[in-house]
Amino acid sequence: MAALGYILDEVFVHHRAPSGHPERPARAEAVRDALTAAGIDARGQRVATRPASDDELARVHAPDYLDELAIAVPGQSGWLDADTYFSPGTWDAALAAAGSTVQLTLDVLHGRFAHGISVVRPPGHHATRDRAMGFCLLNNVAVAAAAARAEGAGRVAILDWDVHHGNGTQDIFWNDPNVLYLSVHQFPFYPGSGAPTELGSSRALGATVNVGLPAGCGDAEYAAVFDHVFLPKLGVFRPDVLLISAGFDAFQHDPLAGMRVTLAGFAAMAQRLRAAADRWSAGRIVAVLEGGYDLDGLGGGMTAVLSAFAGPAEPLPAIAPLPAHMVARAAIEGTLAAHRNAGAAIPDPTTAR
Repeated sequence: MAALGYILDEVFVHHRAPSGHPERPARAEAVRDALTAAGIDARGQRVATRPASDDELARVHAPDYLDELAIAVPGQSGWLDADTYFSPGTWDAALAAAGSTVQLTLDVLHGRFAHGISVVRPPGHHATRDRAMGFCLLNNVAVAAAAARAEGAGRVAILDWDVHHGNGTQDIFWNDPNVLYLSVHQFPFYPGSGAPTELGSSRALGATVNVGLPAGCGDAEYAAVFDHVFLPKLGVFRPDVLLISAGFDAFQHDPLAGMRVTLAGFAAMAQRLRAAADRWSAGRIVAVLEGGYDLDGLGGGMTAVLSAFAGPAEPLPAIAPLPAHMVARAAIEGTLAAHRNAGAAIPDPTTAR
């Protein structure tokens, strides 16, 4: 079994942005160049891209919505909302982003690879069942999670560290107790969702976990979220495969947000999740590119993920203290209280060790 499978392909550059749009081809090129410089070819195996099938897409998106996209987007240029554009190469890129992420996830699930990195665009986590928004047309990570379930995974976890809340992923799995959605994001911020009291429907109560941090948070606050909320929850849920919506717009120099995470902070998050996957998911973990608009943050952030995935296994680190930043601490405690009050309490962090 190869240690790492990865998706890197020029098709994702052909989703061409209007002048000045932050979701531009240079994003994928920056990650490609950084991973190449870090020796990804020697550390893993490239997976061929493929389009998502109609059946794969229909598991998470409404048929009428897919029909509308298939009519409006291929070979055309335009806008699906005020933020979300399409160009003549967009439909091929979007289908390949979803389909290739599915293929890589299934390869990891079935043991062809231990871990995976999917460098795709357009991003996906804002796309709901029936709406494109926030630069996203198809929800890549949701399509992959649903495919894993259809292939026999009993439980799938999605951890979203993009600075924007993944409202689309939350929407798609709101009623599904077998897909755990965990998000840490800037709050309040676009798209306006992601409050701590958003826990999932009555049949999936506690399968949605949101920690909305105030602007200005950095490595220490993110480590505390992982150690006090996410890792204890993963330790109870024990997913068969762990997917990461890996956006890098919480980076300290990102132009679209107000967080202060460093490259070392992304490395710490990736290392924690690699250790969590090794412990509870037979090592099965896949990182899927979402946002991130500073090219150094993108390249360095995904290189940190590569190092965590391709390097030797490491134990979970010591539990990070709750933040000194009182608003950030209150955000963590608010999430824990919301779950406790709903009868879906998240365990003490020592249970994840």
